[in-house]
Amino acid sequence: MLPPIPALADYGISPDHGFLPPEPPIDVLPDPYYARWEWIVSNIQALLISRRIREAVDHMPMLSVSYLQDDSEWRRAYVVLVFMLHGYVWGGSRPAEKIPPQLTVPLFDVCDHLGLPPVATYAGWFYLVSVAIEARGAPSIPLVLQAIAAARAGNSLVVTECLQGLAEVIDEVGSLLERMYEHCDPYVFYHRIRPYLAGSKNMADAGLPHGLLYDTGRGEAEYRQYGGGSNAQSSLIQFFDIALGIEHRPTGETTRPGGTAGDEQKEGVIGAPRHGFIQEMRSYMPAAHRRFLEHVSAVANLREYVEARRSDKALCIAYDACLSMLRVMRDKHIQIVSRYIIIQSRDARPGRRATSPKRPPQQQMAQPTNLATARYGDKADPKKLRGTGGTALIPFLKQARDETGEPAIDAWARRLLSNGPSESSFAALSKVGENHDGNLQVQHKQTTSYHYYFHIPSRTPTSTSFHEHNIKPTKMSNENSSTLKSYLDQATGAAQRAIGSLTGDASTQNQGEATHQQGKAENEASHTTAKLGPVTADPSTGATATDHPKRTDGSWDQTVGAAKESLGNLVGNESLRRAGQEQNAAGKQQEAEGQLKDWGEGVKGRVEGGVGKVAAAVTGDEAQEQRAKEVHDTGKVRQRGAEADIERRA
Repeated sequence: MLPPIPALADYGISPDHGFLPPEPPIDVLPDPYYARWEWIVSNIQALLISRRIREAVDHMPMLSVSYLQDDSEWRRAYVVLVFMLHGYVWGGSRPAEKIPPQLTVPLFDVCDHLGLPPVATYAGWFYLVSVAIEARGAPSIPLVLQAIAAARAGNSLVVTECLQGLAEVIDEVGSLLERMYEHCDPYVFYHRIRPYLAGSKNMADAGLPHGLLYDTGRGEAEYRQYGGGSNAQSSLIQFFDIALGIEHRPTGETTRPGGTAGDEQKEGVIGAPRHGFIQEMRSYMPAAHRRFLEHVSAVANLREYVEARRSDKALCIAYDACLSMLRVMRDKHIQIVSRYIIIQSRDARPGRRATSPKRPPQQQMAQPTNLATARYGDKADPKKLRGTGGTALIPFLKQARDETGEPAIDAWARRLLSNGPSESSFAALSKVGENHDGNLQVQHKQTTSYHYYFHIPSRTPTSTSFHEHNIKPTKMSNENSSTLKSYLDQATGAAQRAIGSLTGDASTQNQGEATHQQGKAENEASHTTAKLGPVTADPSTGATATDHPKRTDGSWDQTVGAAKESLGNLVGNESLRRAGQEQNAAGKQQEAEGQLKDWGEGVKGRVEGGVGKVAAAVTGDEAQEQRAKEVHDTGKVRQRGAEADIERRA
């Protein structure tokens, strides 16, 4: 008997908010008993700059967690304590190896309650783009569960529709990821933010050869090692992988011992544990999310369902579109890592000139030992760089990206996602911006900017907050997707409304409502197309697409057939009536085939255009980037036009 499909409510997951909590996080623990904790975290920036964070924590009293009430307070306590932990470890000239009891004991208690390790994780981050991605991805969760149920029932039509919707969501999530370029200088991120996100695992070069000693005050402390914050800890991204049947092997392993990827997994049976980094990162997720992913793994059947129905082109195209969108997203992630970590790591070597024009005079001072100043040998080697989670950064990211395309079904998708030779006019993702040895090469031409929003909610004016810095979404050019801007505006507006409500600031609350409504209007506009005869146009981009001839011919046959049928009924001519019925039915079938072809070509155009933009952005080829944009926009309007006709006929 197959296990039941998971119910979202059983795991605290919402079809509207996804893995996000239903309410905005509180900005301060309400019980004054915790005032000392709040004072330290609200002044953490000043304490780090003056290198007095350790002194403040060392003189902190031992506080009990018994006064924490609901989940929002436990989550707030977790954020406060892990911020103090990472500040304490990395806030000096050398990392602090031993954590005092007044921090260790309450941190362990809070983490035990939440089912999290005692280290900063993705679940405790407050980055605007990450929150927007999680919010936008939320509708994909019920979509996937509906698809799994439909696959069990053998309903390919519903599975196809769900996969089409999932591809749309992943595409827009990937587009939101590009907003991370806004308003953050790469030097600032690499030297002033990233070092504090590092964990204690595989950090010997950064000054922690054995990990951390968590002193509980109850006997001899022992070393522990934990990875730091990583996007691999996102429950949403791992959910995409599980839903699509993507297998991630341990870094460096090219094939599964004794068989191919996926040949051991069957619906209703949890596969053998895989000890790769991505699987390990599930232990850094909230316990309920971890259990949900385990449940989904036990019922996931979409890959096997599609592979068994290769003749169903609509189904295969929809599945391959999901893989394509997810792989493009991972390639965009590598671009971000290249600009903000690889290039900066080269500049950090002695004698190298900075790419940032804002390098401060303090750079001439003795540098602290941390992830930014870690040395991996005299010669820079991107393959040796460590991520904040402790993994080998570039090999891990490239392998995860390449594995995403392995389950592709149709020939066009296999070609698009393959690692082998391809046509000269086609840029395979695995070759974009990479040398023959696999090392990434990124031009210093910046086509977009980075927004890295770091929020420690607090009552004091020294904290970083949304309202104090008046952060607003940057106006996007016409070259950017209005769809992704609409979702970011909706997320921004929701955040502004929440903060205005919490602080009692009516202007912020009103501004948030206006931004949210603007986002909803933008979303509606992004899905609007205009139809003139067989031509569909997108008013926002100017792109046009002509219907497949089968759609036009099919529509005409339906019109003529309906007229014959009506005339046959009117004059009592049964032969004419039957001929009209047959012509009408044939026309509907022909139009449906044309709509399907246009939808598939539209998806293919959006994917190939997205890939082309990635390649052109990396190489700095503006003309090619514009051509790729036109392919993407034409594909989008072709897909939207087909969808609009399908909905009208439904």
